[in-house]
Amino acid sequence: MKLNYVAPCHFGLESVLKYEVSKIGGDDIKVSDGKVAFSGDLNILARANLCLRTAERVGILLAAFKAYTFDQLFDNVYNIPFEEFVGKYDRFPNKGYSINSTLRSVPAIQSIIKKAMAKRLGEKYKHNLLEETESLCQIQFSIIKDEVSIILDTSGDGLHKRGYRRKSGGAPLKETLAAGIIDIARVRENDVICDPFCGSGTILIEAAYKAMNIAPGLSRRFSAQFHSYFPKEIWREEKAKALSEIRRDCDFQAYGYDIEQDMIDLSILNSRKAGVIKRIFFEERSIDEFSYIEQPMKIIANPPYGERLLDINQAHEVYRVMGERLFPRGENSVFIIAPDNDFEAIFSHKANKNRKLYNGMIPCRLYSYFGN
Repeated sequence: MKLNYVAPCHFGLESVLKYEVSKIGGDDIKVSDGKVAFSGDLNILARANLCLRTAERVGILLAAFKAYTFDQLFDNVYNIPFEEFVGKYDRFPNKGYSINSTLRSVPAIQSIIKKAMAKRLGEKYKHNLLEETESLCQIQFSIIKDEVSIILDTSGDGLHKRGYRRKSGGAPLKETLAAGIIDIARVRENDVICDPFCGSGTILIEAAYKAMNIAPGLSRRFSAQFHSYFPKEIWREEKAKALSEIRRDCDFQAYGYDIEQDMIDLSILNSRKAGVIKRIFFEERSIDEFSYIEQPMKIIANPPYGERLLDINQAHEVYRVMGERLFPRGENSVFIIAPDNDFEAIFSHKANKNRKLYNGMIPCRLYSYFGN
């Protein structure tokens, strides 16, 4: 069974996700702002949830159509073959949004979609009352300029929830964004990585996952595992495949520093949970104590700002010290994500390249300084 899928991502990471989707075997790949669409069989669906590092979730695109009235919305939703995906006793709530469209009231849209689904499923299953007591089949809708998309979520919790980070620091970097930065930094299996502001360890853990080819979804479950249309053997098959492809003999190593011992302890806890603690060395150390080791390394940093500092002046002082300690860099590359447009001036070095990204709703830039 070949299906159409949609995977949203952080703005600025679309090209990274496109490459990931092609690597797992997705077909008919199409990129638009903040998402990648593709097609494939159920193995591809399981593989996408298990292996995609920068996708926020994966959904099955059930239908796309124009709707200017509630009658049009009802009729088009009613015509979707929900019985192929939603079991007789499954729960099927819906949520979504409407932007620049004739149909504006989200509660009214939700009500119409629910009524259309209930009528269709009631007729197919010959039930006047649908109990909705079993698996969750979350329906998501978007209406943009009257174009409606109806999607069945297959991930459940967002894919950034890998299962290793039970706690986080004051201004955590989302795992999917960290994975995107690591991909842009071209982290490889024999690299040495350093994060001088490691916080809860996310960048270093995601770097270890990438270098060792550990699928990020191996330690969690997905909602589609409990959907009636999805054979359980496919999940077992894809999980076994992902486990067999882990590079356990690679030479990857990493160093994480933070000024707070509590953050170091948290990084150690999360790294142990992620199964990569043997690859990462942690130490309490401030940025003004930073020094390079003999091996070439890649510095990947999310310096503190906002929640983790009192004011912008303190952030600027951190940037200034970073500029002093991280240069001259020789064969070492430096990648820094920051929300401050004045970063390069305060850091005192112009980046070889900078790229616009979003950390949640905060617009940022990834400043890349390449080694010799």
